[in-house]
Amino acid sequence: MSRLQRRITEAAEAALAQRGFVTVIDVLTGLRWLRAGQVDTWRQGGAATLEELTAVDGARMTEAALLLRCWALERGLTEGESAYLSSGRDRGELRFLAGGEESVFRVHWVSPDMSEARRRRLAERQAKAPDLVAVEPQREWRCAGCGGTGPYLIMEGTEPYCLTCADLDHLVLLPAGNAALSRRAKKESGLAALVVRFNQRRKRYERLGILVEESALALAEEQCLADEEVRLRRRERDRERRAGEDVEFQARMAAEIVRLFPGCPPERAEEIARHAGQRGSGRVGRTAAARVLDENAVTLAVIASVRHLDTDYDRLLMSGVPRAEARERIRSGIDRVLARWRSEIVGAAGHNGRHGQLA
Repeated sequence: MSRLQRRITEAAEAALAQRGFVTVIDVLTGLRWLRAGQVDTWRQGGAATLEELTAVDGARMTEAALLLRCWALERGLTEGESAYLSSGRDRGELRFLAGGEESVFRVHWVSPDMSEARRRRLAERQAKAPDLVAVEPQREWRCAGCGGTGPYLIMEGTEPYCLTCADLDHLVLLPAGNAALSRRAKKESGLAALVVRFNQRRKRYERLGILVEESALALAEEQCLADEEVRLRRRERDRERRAGEDVEFQARMAAEIVRLFPGCPPERAEEIARHAGQRGSGRVGRTAAARVLDENAVTLAVIASVRHLDTDYDRLLMSGVPRAEARERIRSGIDRVLARWRSEIVGAAGHNGRHGQLA
């Protein structure tokens, strides 16, 4: 198996374990050839083809898609068709390549263990047109229709349009934060659009709220008031369930760290797992790969801990050393700690790292 085949297998296995199906997009992002934010830009019509945004050319993308197909057939996965439509005003079909056959990209591969009911829901979801998406711009912009501007824009092809030109200016913004209210308002609204903003630090779009009809929002508010107590009890049960799941996941992650690094003290492994796997943190332990205990993702979590607690990395940053240079300086120190942890079995007294809050 080539190195690329191994990496594709790892990415595909992680996606399959997480969701029960896998797409070419899952593999391209798993290979780090594509970021989630770039996928969002493409889905919103911000790029003519996905190839424009990837770190490789169309031939390499096709090679990865074909290798995924071979892996899926060997695993006995079932092929399904995916509709890739723009979330911009035109709802046009998205293109993967500047030229060439794209059919290998427009499929998803489903686990044979998935129930028939889930297969039907997946097929319906994949065939459904995506939500319209309005973007809060980060710099000055001009509408391609009227030449004006506004707080949000919506793409048509690669051109931005204001809400008035997109016939969405009669909608009102419902900020994110109340899932039940948002879900009901969207259901009652004949026309709706998600509102997002790009997070430069995380390199992805984040949801700000939803644009809905004012009458739909009023009706949804009435519905939420009618069953508020029931929903409060349900949220409390869900909170307790998620807390239990986090404890279980962090315990499994700590055990995997000790398996990969037998010289890592157990209490240090638990500390790494708690930090990396904290819900809502956005850290490596919350990625799809880490949730299925992918070896590379778990190793990255360990490296992050060693970087901050066992090297001079934080001191270098505080003294003004650029991040890339600081990482280069402490690279050999990280390698020494990892090599020791991979080959030694030490007790709790063997941990000489500085305790403190990880960054």
